[in-house]
Amino acid sequence: MPSTRSSDDPGRSKKASSAVVTRKVPPDTKLRLAVAAGGRCEFRGCNLFLYEHHVTGTDGNFAEAAHIVGFREGGPRGEDPERPEEIHALKNLLLLCPSCHKLIDDRPEEFSRLVLDAHKREHEERIHHLTGLGPHLQTVVVQLKSSIHGQPVEIPLVDVRKAVAPRYPAGRKPHLIDLTVLSDDGDAFYAAAQEVIRREVRMLYAKGTDVDAVRHISLFALAPIPLLVALGAQLSSKIPVELFQRHRDTQDWGWKTEGSPAQFSIRTLRSGADLTKVAVVLPLSGPIAAERLPAAIDSQFTVYEIALEGQPPGTDFLRTRNDLIRFEATYRQLLSMIVGAHPSARDVHLFSAVPAPIAIACGHQVLPKAQPALIVYDYVAVKGCFIFCLRIDQGHA
Repeated sequence: MPSTRSSDDPGRSKKASSAVVTRKVPPDTKLRLAVAAGGRCEFRGCNLFLYEHHVTGTDGNFAEAAHIVGFREGGPRGEDPERPEEIHALKNLLLLCPSCHKLIDDRPEEFSRLVLDAHKREHEERIHHLTGLGPHLQTVVVQLKSSIHGQPVEIPLVDVRKAVAPRYPAGRKPHLIDLTVLSDDGDAFYAAAQEVIRREVRMLYAKGTDVDAVRHISLFALAPIPLLVALGAQLSSKIPVELFQRHRDTQDWGWKTEGSPAQFSIRTLRSGADLTKVAVVLPLSGPIAAERLPAAIDSQFTVYEIALEGQPPGTDFLRTRNDLIRFEATYRQLLSMIVGAHPSARDVHLFSAVPAPIAIACGHQVLPKAQPALIVYDYVAVKGCFIFCLRIDQGHA
């Protein structure tokens, strides 16, 4: 049964002070603390890695072993009635960065023993769980980075790690496909960007790479729709790829677990006179008016549509993984319909207003050599219409 003697008990004070002759925490205890904390600051919300400098990345030991109940009875939380007899006991220590250590010692009333015990317990339980995950939960994080409206879009790594959990990234940096180095002012932009994507994805799947070893990809991408379709077309069907969506309401990338499911339907908007000419419109994030289509998509074309059932187009319909899975199934059904009804069609002209994962899926779900090539357009607001951007050939994968 724990001792109930108060901190002013002279016998207890004498015992505690005689048992500890130095502030120095034993090396073995420091090692065990660092392992339990995963080398990171245990202050709730900090999580700073303490064995490299957080700005320069220089290796070093920037960790401090902080006492929950103070080393001296006159120190922060030092007069706690449950003061441990062994002040350097592992349960009385937190691994902290210098800033968080100073904070808890300057404000002991706010950061009581019970509060800090909770910080320690939550952090160390999380580290124990994460380090117990087997290698089968590794994933290779791939990011496609391009300029949107002239500005490069960053995807913070902390958002990536949160989104892929319980999987965890294989490596500390993502495989980056960077298109921001290309000028997007000229007509050659899409051809150049498509070539960069081909080259980078080829390297991604090369023998001996992380993808070859891990056999799983987590893909985060923000780019013009034609480039997302081109990226999807290059992805192998032999290695699972999980796509992630940036949600506008919460500004994060993790799939939601609840919400009204998105349902999709296929409609024939127009039956054309020439069975070799086919177009598909995807008005999911926003409507696509007929007058926005190029004049070349005339009465000779059969035009199909995949639309949302029971709700108007919008930017927040894609919330769960199952929403994306349902779209992919509907899209595959449409492609099969086109092959059956238009056996001589060589191309499908694609006009879309969709979230990034759906654009990627549009390229990824096409069966090479078995289905028509995609002619991909993008809507240009300043021109008020769709323009041709790139062609994805039948032998793309």
